Amino acid sequence: MSQPEQTYDEGRARNLQALLRALAQRILELDSEGKLLDQASELMKLTGDVRSELFHYEVRLTYDTPEVAENRRIVEDADRRARELDFGTGDGDDDAQPWRGGSAA
Repeated sequence: MSQPEQTYDEGRARNLQALLRALAQRILELDSEGKLLDQASELMKLTGDVRSELFHYEVRLTYDTPEVAENRRIVEDADRRARELDFGTGDGDDDAQPWRGGSAA
């Protein structure tokens, strides 16, 4: 079965680490042979592969599962409702709200 696109598990993380190490090793090899810039197209492909996987890692690392997203929605909804019920502006100026004991203008 294929890996769910929304997750980034330990196996995929280990694969990314291996890609990074392979890229680093190849750069060191080419550098020691004096061919670092001669192999620009190879390095472009390798860095492109690593860059793509790093992007997926960064995005998937912050992905919310459906359960987490629903919990976040519930909390945000409760927070919004609490703000709607708060009659004050939150800036400490209660003069405009006579029901709070401040003086009406």
